[in-house]
Amino acid sequence: MASSASLLLLFVVAASHVCCSHGQGGDEGAVAAIYSLGDSITDTGNLAKEAPPGAFETIKHLPYGVTFGRPTGRCSDGLLIIDFLAQDMGLPFLNPYLAKNMSFDHGVNFAVAGATAMDPTDLFNRTFSMPFTANSLKLQLQWFKDFMKSTFDTDQEIRKRLQSSLVLVGEIGGNDYNFAFYANKSVSEVEKMIPAVVETIINATKQVLDMGASRVIVPGNFPIGCLPSYLTAMAMPEPSAYDSTACLKDLNLFAAKHNTQLQQAVAALRASYPDAAIAYADYFNSFLSLLKGGPALGFDANSTHKACCGAGGRYNYDLRLMCGVEGTAVCADPSAYVSWDGIHMTQAAYKAMSRLIYHGRYLQPQILSFREKNGQT
Repeated sequence: MASSASLLLLFVVAASHVCCSHGQGGDEGAVAAIYSLGDSITDTGNLAKEAPPGAFETIKHLPYGVTFGRPTGRCSDGLLIIDFLAQDMGLPFLNPYLAKNMSFDHGVNFAVAGATAMDPTDLFNRTFSMPFTANSLKLQLQWFKDFMKSTFDTDQEIRKRLQSSLVLVGEIGGNDYNFAFYANKSVSEVEKMIPAVVETIINATKQVLDMGASRVIVPGNFPIGCLPSYLTAMAMPEPSAYDSTACLKDLNLFAAKHNTQLQQAVAALRASYPDAAIAYADYFNSFLSLLKGGPALGFDANSTHKACCGAGGRYNYDLRLMCGVEGTAVCADPSAYVSWDGIHMTQAAYKAMSRLIYHGRYLQPQILSFREKNGQT
C-alpha cells in the first residue's frame, strides 16, 4: 500500500475539495417531497454556503458545474444522483438547507460534503483530530428535526408530511473511513470501525422512522478501490492486488464488508418497522456494473478509471494538482468519463447510476415506481 505520507496528503487534499412517483409502504400517493442526509455524493451546496470566504474555493468556481452551466456547490461537473431522482419524481432539485430565500416546499437537502456518519468527538474514542469539518449525521439529523418543527405546528402534521415523502439517509460513512486512513490507520484497523459506523447510520434511520417516515432509502458505500484517488495513492506493484475490473481488491473487500453489515442492519429495521418501506441502495454493485458496461453506457473504455479533471499520471490524478487549481485541465467530453475529479463522479456517471439503482435492480427492495414518460419508465 501507499506510504503514510501519501495517504496523509491524499485525504488532506480530498477533504479540502469535497466538494410523479408512487411509493409502496405508507400511503400510496405521490411523493410530495424528498429529504436527504449525506456527504459530498449528495450535497447540492451546503458546504459552499457554510464555508467562509477563501475556503473550499474550487467547488465554488468552474470547472465545477461546467456541464450544468455554472458552479452550484456540487462536487461534480453537473448533477448528482439525488438530482436525477428528483427529476424522475417530477420534483424540483433539492435546495441546500443552508441556502437563503429558496423554496423548501418539495424537500430539503441536509447533506454536507466532507460530513461523517459518526460525530467527530466519538471517532477513535475522542482521540482523533477532525481537521476539516464538524458536520456529521447527528448534526444533519438535528437540522432535519429543527426544520420540520419550525415548518409544521404539531407532531401529527410532521408525520402526515413524512407519510407522503421520501427520506434518504446517506450515502454517508465513507469519510469516517477516509479520515481514519488520514490518521495512518491500516485497512485491518479501519475495519474495526465498521460496526460503529453502521450503528450510527441505523440509529439515525430509526429516528427518521420514529418521526413518521414511511419511505426510507439507505445507500451503501462505493467500491473505493476503483476510484482514481485510491488507485493512485495506494498503488500496488503486484498484478494480483487488482481484480478483473482493475480495482484494488483489499479496498473493495473493505467496502463490501461495510455494505454487508449495513444491509443486514437494514433488513433488521424492516422487521421492526413493518408498516414502512425501507430499501438499501446498492451503490457498490451498481458502480461495478457501470464500469463493466461502460462502453454500452456511452463511456470511453480507456477512461473509466481516469479523472476527467486533473493532471497527469496513469489515472490523471495528482495529489498536488487537484481539479480546479492552476495546472489542471478538464477533458474535452466529461460525459465519456466516469470520474470527474478522481474522488467524485461526472454527471453522466451519476445519471447512469441513478438509472441502474432506481429504475434497475439495485434498489433492494424496489419501493419506488415511476410514471411512464415518453414511452419509458
